[in-house]
Amino acid sequence: MIIEGIIEAFKLLFSLNREIYTIIFLSLAISILATLTASLIGTFFGILISISNFKLKKFTKKIVFTFMGIPPVVLGLIVLLVITGPFDGFNLLFTKTAMYIAQTLLVLPIIIGNIIISSEKTQKKILETATTLGAKKIDKIKLLIIEIKPFIFMSVILGFSRAISEVGAVMLVGGNIKNDTRVMTTYIALNNSMGEYSVSIAMGIILLLLAFLIHTLVSRFRGDFYD
Repeated sequence: MIIEGIIEAFKLLFSLNREIYTIIFLSLAISILATLTASLIGTFFGILISISNFKLKKFTKKIVFTFMGIPPVVLGLIVLLVITGPFDGFNLLFTKTAMYIAQTLLVLPIIIGNIIISSEKTQKKILETATTLGAKKIDKIKLLIIEIKPFIFMSVILGFSRAISEVGAVMLVGGNIKNDTRVMTTYIALNNSMGEYSVSIAMGIILLLLAFLIHTLVSRFRGDFYD
């Protein structure tokens, strides 16, 4: 069956089937956009939380670390309730926008949590030196970003891996609509439920190959990370 899946994977890739390529490109587009959004927001707030002293800091960190492991289907349900409740007028249900929101929220705590951990491990000497030199908080944030670049890179990779492999949340809010909101993971789930295991394996192989390709391309900017 695995051999059949590998053969089917090549058939799918070289078939030039519009539906297949729509699924692949949509998967990559939403996952990359969600990861970039979460990375920008998460890096800033991760560092801000780590260098700040406020009353609910420990509680805030516990919330972040809890959401790092939230089941995707639970997050999808929360997003579903929000977009069909308070934001029902925006007609977000079963749209690409809803999928983007769900994936961004799924990746965000992973980015924030990893940044908090890495920042707190390296910030003591840096902040002491920066404070002595009279640096402002924004200057301290910039300095920390420079110092923990490898950890930021690792967080982005972890976030993208979580986003591209997501199925539960995007299934709930996207609806797995053909030629519209269907992505690779929901396509795999659909074919698996219909007993089309070779097709599921084929798309799974394509998903792994694309993830490997993205990581390889990104590693060109941080080649030492994989050494």
